[in-house]
Amino acid sequence: MRIKKKKYFRSSKLQAMERSLIRILLLFLTGIPLLAGNTLRVTTVPGSHASQSFVLPPSFGAEYENKTQKDELTRVYISPLRVVWKSDEKGVRNEHELLKAGNSQAEMGRNGMCALQSRGNRQASLLLDYGKQIHGGLQLVLGSSSGREPSKVRIRFGESVGECNSTTNNREWKVGFATDDHAKRDIIMEVPRDGLIEIGNTGFRFVRIDLLQKNTTIHLKEARAILRYRDIPYLGSFRSNDERLNSIWQTGAYTVHLNMQEYLWDGIKRDRLIWLGDMHPEVATIIRVFGANEVVPRTLDLAVQQYPLPKWMNNMSAYSLWYLIIQADWYRYTGDKAFLHKHSNYISGLIRQIYTKTDDEGNEFLSPNRFLDWPSTPNRQGVEAGYRAVIAWAMREVIPLCEVAADNEGAEMARLIYQRMTKKQVGHNNLKQAASLMAIAGLTDAELACNEVVSVGGATGFSTFYGYYMLKAQAMAGQHQQALDVIRQYWGGMLDLGATTFWEDFNLDWTENAGRIDELTPPGKKDIHGDFGAYCYPGFRHSLCHGWASGPTAWLTEHILGVSSAEPGSTVLRIRPNLCDLQWVEGSFPTPLGVVEIRHTRQEDGSIFSEVQVPEGITIIE
Repeated sequence: MRIKKKKYFRSSKLQAMERSLIRILLLFLTGIPLLAGNTLRVTTVPGSHASQSFVLPPSFGAEYENKTQKDELTRVYISPLRVVWKSDEKGVRNEHELLKAGNSQAEMGRNGMCALQSRGNRQASLLLDYGKQIHGGLQLVLGSSSGREPSKVRIRFGESVGECNSTTNNREWKVGFATDDHAKRDIIMEVPRDGLIEIGNTGFRFVRIDLLQKNTTIHLKEARAILRYRDIPYLGSFRSNDERLNSIWQTGAYTVHLNMQEYLWDGIKRDRLIWLGDMHPEVATIIRVFGANEVVPRTLDLAVQQYPLPKWMNNMSAYSLWYLIIQADWYRYTGDKAFLHKHSNYISGLIRQIYTKTDDEGNEFLSPNRFLDWPSTPNRQGVEAGYRAVIAWAMREVIPLCEVAADNEGAEMARLIYQRMTKKQVGHNNLKQAASLMAIAGLTDAELACNEVVSVGGATGFSTFYGYYMLKAQAMAGQHQQALDVIRQYWGGMLDLGATTFWEDFNLDWTENAGRIDELTPPGKKDIHGDFGAYCYPGFRHSLCHGWASGPTAWLTEHILGVSSAEPGSTVLRIRPNLCDLQWVEGSFPTPLGVVEIRHTRQEDGSIFSEVQVPEGITIIE
């Protein structure tokens, strides 16, 4: 292995940024304006968000202190890439004009505009495709529409073509119906005759526009999507000679990126909430793609406020266990003692709460609500085994955190809880989720777990959330090739159906005779979005951008590129590549000390030649 040390130089641009930061810091500390005159006002927003300095117009006085907040996310306008469908040639004309770049400026003329004209009972409609899953809304620019009154239109956002054409039903969750109980996706609204209007805040790729008024014409100059996202660099990367794997890695990264809003959500259409279990695969991906992004500690801070002890996180005891595992992963990666100490009282209290709900015989009484993931729910014995494994895993991971926080009593309690979980063995009952967790927690041999259940049938029985832990168990068993094959088949199966982000759930059985999400479902075929789904995600309620499905992104970086943090703060990295059937793999791994660049190449004799470039202060162990 060839290792090179990187040296970092401060560019003139970086020096200028530093000077600007110093100016802002001086203003924050002293309150002395840095600009002459009184035409500008600088406001600092306190609270749970990072302090932000920005300029308000001089008309805003002192009464607006602590009442303003700058939108920390970026907005980008995106023109549609194609027209999927329109109602008829006469009712919709010049629709190709909407594919052009826009400028958000209304015009009085009608030239260069798409015309929607309703005639009698014939409704004018068109369906637009923006090419990628997006979080945000829609901007319509109109010009010289008919009539003196505003025209009424129906806007439907959809993660699939089928969802855009579906009916909303919030009263019942049934296959074939869409819901908008977390974000409005089906909206009837009036639009101006000449002007601009923006609507919507949800996850979507497609938009359907219906002109509802009879004998009316509207002229659309622009129908641009509004992408709202964190403008942050992808510090981590993964590339190999297999483009399918490259696409899977990138899709997982983008799935999580969209969910990195003010806080870390589970999904951009549904539920748009902080779910601590869902967060664990997301945090694993963030660490390997975006590094120490503030959205993780900010979200954990809010979670503690929302669910103070003795409440369980999200009112689910398993999700409190995931909170502890996330804290361990975050500290191992960042080495951030200040953040750990900030949460040490909560962590200590949670350990003691769990301790009082276990006994020396290995019984536990945390909560009657036993949840792993939705597909595992019917297998109650398997869920019980997996649940106990999560307890053991969390206790093993939290011991070093207690030691850093000088909580010796908490560390000893965690050891005792772990020992109690080993006393009473519950079988995995052929549940891949349970067997994987038992292997990770050290309650069973990883190779045995994989040979008995996890690797049996390949991707059959995998799930989007717990598939990450199944892949981890296979890596522990040395079955990296089997895991690669599953990633290509299972997560690649979503890409084959038009996915640009990974879904809340997916079953390979659904693919038989199913159409793609980016096409009108052909006669005789199933709608892959609307005709499937269960539990809380039947039909179009099913989220097609769910962060917990990003596991392969984290796994490929850790187990194929082969890089992981071996000491808090990532000051020591372990590099163990597993190329399996690949000829080469390269990528980058962000650390608090800088970005590590890695390339592994298979030689003619079958050996692997590795080149690693690391920043100063990082030690590599093979």
